[in-house]
Amino acid sequence: MQSGSFQHPYIPNTPADREEMLKVIGVSSAEELFRDIPQGYSAPSLDIPQALPEMDLLRELQALGDENRHADQGPFFLGAGAYRHYIPAVVQAIVNRGEFLTAYTPYQPEVSQGTLQAAYEFQTMVGQILDMDVANAGMYDGASSFAEGALMACRIKRRYKVAYLDTVSPDYIDVLKTYTLPQGIEIYPVTANSTNLKRETACIVAQSPNFYGYIEPLENLIETAHSLDALAVIATDPFASVLFRPPGSYGADIVTAEGQPLGVPVSFGGPYVGLFTCKKEYVRQLPGRIVGKTVDSNIRTAYVLTLQTREQHIRREKATSNICTSTALIGLMTTVYSAILGKEGIKEVAQLCYQKSHYAASLIQQIPGYSLPLDGVFFQEFVVECPRSPSEINETLASKGIIGGLDISDRIHNGMLICVTEVNTRVEIEALVQALSDIGK
Repeated sequence: MQSGSFQHPYIPNTPADREEMLKVIGVSSAEELFRDIPQGYSAPSLDIPQALPEMDLLRELQALGDENRHADQGPFFLGAGAYRHYIPAVVQAIVNRGEFLTAYTPYQPEVSQGTLQAAYEFQTMVGQILDMDVANAGMYDGASSFAEGALMACRIKRRYKVAYLDTVSPDYIDVLKTYTLPQGIEIYPVTANSTNLKRETACIVAQSPNFYGYIEPLENLIETAHSLDALAVIATDPFASVLFRPPGSYGADIVTAEGQPLGVPVSFGGPYVGLFTCKKEYVRQLPGRIVGKTVDSNIRTAYVLTLQTREQHIRREKATSNICTSTALIGLMTTVYSAILGKEGIKEVAQLCYQKSHYAASLIQQIPGYSLPLDGVFFQEFVVECPRSPSEINETLASKGIIGGLDISDRIHNGMLICVTEVNTRVEIEALVQALSDIGK
């Protein structure tokens, strides 16, 4: 397309068309449509430059993209909710098949048996990994699953206060606030050592491994919740759940997780898929949808959308969620990945993450000026207290081609959250250690 062929190639309305529409609704300009927005809250002028020819635009975008470093371009030790794992090529080969890639959103009763079976297998896999009775067919991501778990507990208990452990990811807490504020639900922090709950608390929400990567003993926390007739909502990591006791094994009522580690690329933060499970007795309050397995009139296996409690399918006041985006394709990635690895393969990946991260931690804590300020058992992430600002250290690491950990010095003095997974080689780990040692001198 040549520059100047027409002003708005993707908007069919001409300036004359727009003037006519504005005249019909009684305003003189598009800006008048936004006059009800209070001063100070309207968007500033974007000062968008003139359109470029398509070839020049692609060249400019490519140059901007080349300034990024992606996770596979060298040693990478960043985690905090999105994790780099090796994804076998067959995962993409299957999900890119037209039958799956172009399938209609699987909310409708006429959806294909293949798509329904994929969702059913996904549910089965999630239930097995998290050791829970019931799993739905997927949520937006781990953070929204976590928040939906709190809302579900409030519906079950008909109470409107939520206590959260102070070691939960701050990003998860932000999402929790977004979900609960419009509904008038009060959320407040507690610590593992001080779990005094307010009256009318519906649930305690926690994370294991927590934001810092450590496995907290949550049995007493769950007992405290149950003794006060409250529920326990636990967010976990799918790999940690196959290496350590999954929350379902020690009494959690609702267990959620981020499905991204199971075969989904980091991909700048999405799209991902949230894992959501609960005890069977609470299934009627489960958000999202559930695919069931039955037989047809000829006694052949058949899959069917068994439960859909969103507001497009039932009366709005009885809806459990307004989740509208289908994550079936991303869920299929996790299903194919898990099927390829199998139980032993998933466990081996988890063991490699554990062993390699502990190898890295053992070397780092020997460097003068560096220490591990937190006690306890960690899975694949750990906190390092650095001799200098982590932001400065990360800049130096980047100049050496190494992506360091997350700067959490707002929570722990000069704290850096480092993640090591099965893809990090011994050479990469020792390169990080050497670089940190050089920086600390």
